[in-house]
Amino acid sequence: MIEFIDVEKIYGKDVKALQKINLKIEQGEFVAIIGLSGAGKSTLIRCINRMHDITSGKLLIDDVEVGDLKGKEVRHLRRRIGMIFQSFNLVTRTTVIKNVLVSFVPEIPVWRKITGIFSKENKIKALESLDKVGILDKAYVRVDQLSGGQQQRVALARTLAQDPAIILADEPIASLDPVTSKIVMNDFKKINQELQISVIMNIHHVEVALEYANRIIGINDGKIVYDGKASEVTQVILDEIYGGKMEEADPKVEEKLVDV
Repeated sequence: MIEFIDVEKIYGKDVKALQKINLKIEQGEFVAIIGLSGAGKSTLIRCINRMHDITSGKLLIDDVEVGDLKGKEVRHLRRRIGMIFQSFNLVTRTTVIKNVLVSFVPEIPVWRKITGIFSKENKIKALESLDKVGILDKAYVRVDQLSGGQQQRVALARTLAQDPAIILADEPIASLDPVTSKIVMNDFKKINQELQISVIMNIHHVEVALEYANRIIGINDGKIVYDGKASEVTQVILDEIYGGKMEEADPKVEEKLVDV
């Protein structure tokens, strides 16, 4: 469904964020992208929904070249690709359901945008999305009264409401405690398995990536140095991905490798 062909991304004159990326991701995969800060993880996933334009090569989604899309075509692409950020990107002074209803704004008539009046169908869909992530009971609670984990689940529900084929997640658990992180990751896994939505996640926590993802893509200095099953990741592979700086990335990962 997603294919990178010799993709490069250069910032400025000579900062190569991505170098000769060749990659295929099929529908329904759960992919974790790992590597040191600055390796190119965020750039890789943000190219998929055109948050960043590639410098050279081709990026295809369902055989359509993303770089050729313009105007409404780009907006249509982004409707199919949900994006989850570390910072949640919620309006905290309003209710949970209103935050989820925001996902319908690009499609509703102008008068509904102005008045803020959403259809019954929109509201039902928003509530169903909240139910899928286990916080239906929080629908009419203000977002600023929720925990960090609950706020991230609101962000996930908002994404689900737009019926995405792909969910991109940029460090979704970076600011969460271990217990809450597990709850949120369980939501991602459930959505991936039950709805066959592709999940592509940039993640700092290597042991979590190994536990939840089926496939690991390791990036070092803008290059893919590992692409394979999570179950086949070894310490040697991690040393190559992290350039011998594994302790800077995740000191707990050795425990996970022993379990594997």
